Amino acid sequence: MESMTVQLDQGSGGRATHELVQDLFIQSFRNEYLLEMNDSALVNVGNGQIAMTTDSYVVDPVIFPGGNIGSLAVHGTVNDLAMRGARPLYMTAGFILEEGLSLETLGEIVSSMAAAAREANVFIVAGDTKVVPRGKADKIFINTSGVGVVPPGVRVGGQYAEPGDAVLINGTIGDHGMAVLCKREGLAFENEIRSDSASLNGLVEKMLEVCPQIHVLRDPTRGGVATTLNEIAEQSHVGIRLEEEALPVREDVAGACEILGLDPLYVANEGKVLVFVPARCMKSVLRVMRDHPLGRNACKIGETVSNDAGRVFLRTRIGGHRLLDMLRGEQLPRIC
Repeated sequence: MESMTVQLDQGSGGRATHELVQDLFIQSFRNEYLLEMNDSALVNVGNGQIAMTTDSYVVDPVIFPGGNIGSLAVHGTVNDLAMRGARPLYMTAGFILEEGLSLETLGEIVSSMAAAAREANVFIVAGDTKVVPRGKADKIFINTSGVGVVPPGVRVGGQYAEPGDAVLINGTIGDHGMAVLCKREGLAFENEIRSDSASLNGLVEKMLEVCPQIHVLRDPTRGGVATTLNEIAEQSHVGIRLEEEALPVREDVAGACEILGLDPLYVANEGKVLVFVPARCMKSVLRVMRDHPLGRNACKIGETVSNDAGRVFLRTRIGGHRLLDMLRGEQLPRIC
């Protein structure tokens, strides 16, 4: 870390975040669970395993097309558990409220949070509330923790990708980040861009039923698809090849990114999952994904290879190859 103060890009989910986590937090809290660097930790309890995760939500604006900070907090927590193949069960929720926040707004956020929990079939079983003076926060911040049970025989994690895996995604990329940014900046397009925020545990359960041998599940949130794939490539020591022609991007999202000078591959998602499966399982997993409401636009976007370990390349539409690195800098702050 070159700077002696915390910088905004250290919260981007990209290279600066990884350096902060590795150089400070991992060095201080070092243990076998943290070293895996997955979305949630698997710990042994009795004869089984549970998944544990925690997250904080500071999105601005707190209400955006397709959701709000409350539903987002549930979706993000549930998804972090589901990415280890776990069945989410329980959550906690801590609220930091700024003096002056409208009770109507708070009520809308809490109501959405409750509805999202019911839809995901999880219980919010404990919580905490703090109020800080005006100007000491930004309306509302939410911290969550989640616990889920891992079914026997399921072994999913960022370190398990193997050469020859097919890389799948359940739909279009960049929707959440662009929905939040357009709302924040007051940008209007012919069709409103809506967040893809959703709980993926139901979809994951269906995929694991037809292919318990799924190697990796990861939701590409901060830093987008490109940064998430770099994380997996490093964890599993494989190379990843993407096909630009196969990447699903909505026209309005692509247009907004072009106007703003952004790359959809680095824009956050909140209802998408990257799936690494053995090639023999690809067709059955894609079929299940496309039968689910959250996977109708599922497709293969690439594959893993044994060479170029730890690196991600994009084969462009004109046949060239472009190295995709982790996100550098903070192109979209306060996105989740």
